Amino acid sequence: MRTITALALASVAGAALTTSPAAAQETTACLITKTDANPFFVKMREGAAAAAAERGIDLQSFAGRIDGDVESQIQAIESCIAAGAKGILITPSDSAGLVPLVEQARGQGILVIALDTPFEPASAADATFATDNRLAGELIGRWAAARLGDAAADARIVSLDLNAMVPTVDYLRNQGFLEGFGVDVKDPNVIGDEDDPRYVGRDVTNGNEEGGRTAMESLLQAHPDLNVVYTINEPAAAGAYEALRAVGRQSDVTIVSVDGGCPGVRNVQEGVIGATSMQFPLLMASLGIEAIARYAADGTLPEPSPGLDFFNTGVELVTDEPVDGIESITSEEGLARCWG
Repeated sequence: MRTITALALASVAGAALTTSPAAAQETTACLITKTDANPFFVKMREGAAAAAAERGIDLQSFAGRIDGDVESQIQAIESCIAAGAKGILITPSDSAGLVPLVEQARGQGILVIALDTPFEPASAADATFATDNRLAGELIGRWAAARLGDAAADARIVSLDLNAMVPTVDYLRNQGFLEGFGVDVKDPNVIGDEDDPRYVGRDVTNGNEEGGRTAMESLLQAHPDLNVVYTINEPAAAGAYEALRAVGRQSDVTIVSVDGGCPGVRNVQEGVIGATSMQFPLLMASLGIEAIARYAADGTLPEPSPGLDFFNTGVELVTDEPVDGIESITSEEGLARCWG
């Protein structure tokens, strides 16, 4: 896992030496994220801005009001097409619904790269730079099952997912977690068709703290004996913890998550989150800008990682309660690598 990240960083550094500054000077690029409320996307924007400034690229940034604000993303893509952008970096709120507009952009010679969240199908974009989201979920699922030991056979699991549109990142992480825990997920790309009695409920959060708290309150009413909580990201995990603490359940429920932001890693250190899978949004954005610069210079298209349909930017399991057979780093190590 660490090797993948190191190779990716080397790729950025090496590519920067071969990009034509003259070509980059005339290049306009767009970054379209789901929201600016999530530190993950703030860091992504910072990474894109720094890389664009280094290469003389004019970067235009757009974001939805909340996670799931598809209309704002539609308007942003249309603006980028009208502006003659050479490339678009986007974390799609609707993995399938945005495909026709993305195809329109590509038809006009615009390089489209998905960051973090793949399109459906992934081939709708020219490339995807992302965490292996299914692996990120699997790691925290395996960790949670190992921590529970024999009690995992009688676990009461709930999931706090993203939104009702179920973008790719939503089902990849959720289903990866369930598979890692040992649940038969039936269709790995569909949330909710499982019949394992341990998986008792789910709700959506919009990927923010308020949504996590509200979803957790609802699930606690329906399933007061729950003891394992998977969350789509760390803001949702923070909200879930507050709901659990309000009823005195914070010490006997295991929360796991995905992101690796500094607040989330501190929550691992403080025992709020048992384990989280760390992503690298700054790297995703930097790679995306570099790919646009290369494309503008000579038409080069990005290549996926071997054996995958996306470029894998790496993942690290962060926990202060390591288990045998699962590689991890401590929260102290995580704080040295985290973002936001």
